[in-house]
Amino acid sequence: MSARSYQSSPLSGQNSFSSLSSFKDLELSPESGCLSIVVLGASGDLAKKKTFPALFHLFQQGFLQSGEVHIFGYARSNLSDDGLRQRIRGYLKGASDEHLSQFLHLIKYVSGSYDSGEGFELLNKAISEYESSKNYDSGSYRRLFYLALPPSVYPSVCKMIRSYCMNPSSHAGWTRVIVEKPFGKDLDSAEELSAELGKLFDEEQLYRIDHYLGKELVQNLLVLRFANRLFLPLWNRDNIANVQIVFKEDFGTEGRGGYFDQYGIIRDIIQNHLLQVFCLVAMEKPVSLKPEHIRDEKVKVLQSVEPIKHEEVVIGQYDGYKDDPTVPDDSNTPTYASVVLRVHNERWEGVPFILKAGKALNSRKAEIRVQFKDAPGDIFRCKKQGRNEFVIRLQPSEAMYMKLTVKKPGLEMATEQSELDLSYGMRYQDVKIPEAYERLILDTIRGDQQHFVRRDELRAAWEIFTPLLHDIDAGKLKSVSYEPGSRGPQEADEMSKRMGYVQTHGYIWVPPTLSKV
Repeated sequence: MSARSYQSSPLSGQNSFSSLSSFKDLELSPESGCLSIVVLGASGDLAKKKTFPALFHLFQQGFLQSGEVHIFGYARSNLSDDGLRQRIRGYLKGASDEHLSQFLHLIKYVSGSYDSGEGFELLNKAISEYESSKNYDSGSYRRLFYLALPPSVYPSVCKMIRSYCMNPSSHAGWTRVIVEKPFGKDLDSAEELSAELGKLFDEEQLYRIDHYLGKELVQNLLVLRFANRLFLPLWNRDNIANVQIVFKEDFGTEGRGGYFDQYGIIRDIIQNHLLQVFCLVAMEKPVSLKPEHIRDEKVKVLQSVEPIKHEEVVIGQYDGYKDDPTVPDDSNTPTYASVVLRVHNERWEGVPFILKAGKALNSRKAEIRVQFKDAPGDIFRCKKQGRNEFVIRLQPSEAMYMKLTVKKPGLEMATEQSELDLSYGMRYQDVKIPEAYERLILDTIRGDQQHFVRRDELRAAWEIFTPLLHDIDAGKLKSVSYEPGSRGPQEADEMSKRMGYVQTHGYIWVPPTLSKV
């Protein structure tokens, strides 16, 4: 995204937002008419902290027009319209009172259960009244349902939507449904959920959201790989020694131990978020930017992944995790995991992809670290200092930098590690980087499924991890303990070393700040 590609005047509707969905390749045509956005689970944390703020930011930037859109909250809580507005007001930041008031005025609340028709009849009545009030002679009636709900209620809620709340067949338009992860706990449960939803909606109506696919640096991966001649000849087994995709949190389960223990770090982070990033790092160039062409290549690389070996897995659990009274005393659920994936194809044969994620570690970050092989004929004798690495920092302090060996300033021919650095906070000082949820909601409205998970892609992902997860659940792999605030289990560092990863000592990347300029 260029420095001028995200500028717009609030509420103007005139903007220059740059998204792949606006490219001619995607053959998307602009739509007009009523847009009804329904947030199911409107009183929950996800809706308050992510969904409504994302809608508000889209409204601020002019992508949601007050004359065309209305927002409906639906939940079991006994709230009024003003009650919901007050509940979410504190999460809507960075706007004048006037703009905030205009947005909140678009929100209406309907109370009802998730498994009976009465509440959904009321919801449909409220949506229909809004649509009728617009008196559109042309245009379409568009209905977007966002399920900010636990997956256990997806089938019943989708049945209610199908039975009571579909876009009227008498008018042009569409009905689309966004479902949040986790999509099952293993292959069988994911397939069962997909089958139930597949009976109710066509694949083009379902948007399985993984917010990592909306992150700015993740979206940049395709551009970096396929628009720069620099990377085309390097991105293969001849030059790359290993790839690490890392997610670290510096806090534990924080009162969510009972919920987290049902899933663990592999289901929660690695099988979805990190695997999506892996696909974009490892996939072949798609035929075009059309969503199906991109998703075809993601499926191909997933199908090329070899079965995971036990000796190439380390799972851990931080000391104190089981102090939570909601966590069983004999829990083997990993709060840390390091898993090696191997891709059996011409490009990646022999290159280990190390996916690591953990809680209660020494820092908070998510990054991709591509480590290149040593330069042959090391005349400077600098091999011990470290290798060339290309690092994509996903969060926080978004950046891309190439770690290089350079001459140390001075009279001696001495070398040191430094970097070529593109830090977004410096390069794009006046640009607002959009949040992942606002980008993905906008893509759903536009009908662009590129950044959403397709059913066969979901199946291929679960086929990779289900055998490992079943072995962990059965106790065939045991979690080793690690200290909170550490790098994680020492066994994980030892495995990375066996995989050929060379750690750089004495070098730390420091995000540049304006105060240094």
